[in-house]
Amino acid sequence: MLLKDFIPAPELREFVQLYRIVHLRFEKGQVVPPKAYPPRPEHCLAFYPYDTETVQYAESGKEIKHIPVVLYGQFTEVTHRMIGHHFLVFQIIFYPGALYRLTGISAAELNNQYIDAEAVFSSELRRVNEQLYHAIGYPDMIRIANEFVHGLIKHQKKPRLLTDHAWALLLTGNTKYSLDQLAREACLSTKQFERRFKERTGVNPKLYERIIRFDRAFRLKNSKPEYDWLRIAVECGYHDYQHLVKDYKDFTSLSPTAFHEIENKAPERKFGLSEGYYKE
Repeated sequence: MLLKDFIPAPELREFVQLYRIVHLRFEKGQVVPPKAYPPRPEHCLAFYPYDTETVQYAESGKEIKHIPVVLYGQFTEVTHRMIGHHFLVFQIIFYPGALYRLTGISAAELNNQYIDAEAVFSSELRRVNEQLYHAIGYPDMIRIANEFVHGLIKHQKKPRLLTDHAWALLLTGNTKYSLDQLAREACLSTKQFERRFKERTGVNPKLYERIIRFDRAFRLKNSKPEYDWLRIAVECGYHDYQHLVKDYKDFTSLSPTAFHEIENKAPERKFGLSEGYYKE
């Protein structure tokens, strides 16, 4: 069983942060628990060569199922994911702005959307999903994904701009730059910068930075469960524990402890895996 992040080919890293493979197999008749999927700074193309998943929105209760290749943008709310007994997802996690450059679609249109990727890309996705089904091991899957992304890049719709450097800085946790400084580096006014930032990430800079910090806290707690919440808050750049609690309440409607009680029952936990920081 596997939950691991892989680095794409060097020439693709301008567009792709990482590939993530989650591969879980449960015995027939075994009850598979749902997964509470919190907001994270990700734009993702997800392939399901075996069982697909059912997604339920925590706020509205809306349910989506039976999509073999899914595209989703920036989420700001929790979704609950229900998987089958043979579950493999191959996720292509794009850098902020990459999907906009590849498709020409404003990222704001993809916020909190979980859609059939063929509505945006071509039916070639079916062929790629089938190749993943027949792949001989995970390295072969990485090769298939590299070839597919190469093809996407050849037909990109929008150029790289100076603003693309800004969200890259935020993703690395570099918080020494103010919004005005980031705008100046991009040779834009603050309003122009915010407009382009939202067009390419789906949300405004302040909300995006909050999601990055929240995701860092979520993953650090999974990686270091022995850390108390004050240490998590400090190491992830929060002013204090109460600010961390506010983000958990805003993004999950639960306290940090309550949300991680649910997280500890996620499907991958049955195999001793967790969503921490994984490297190739």
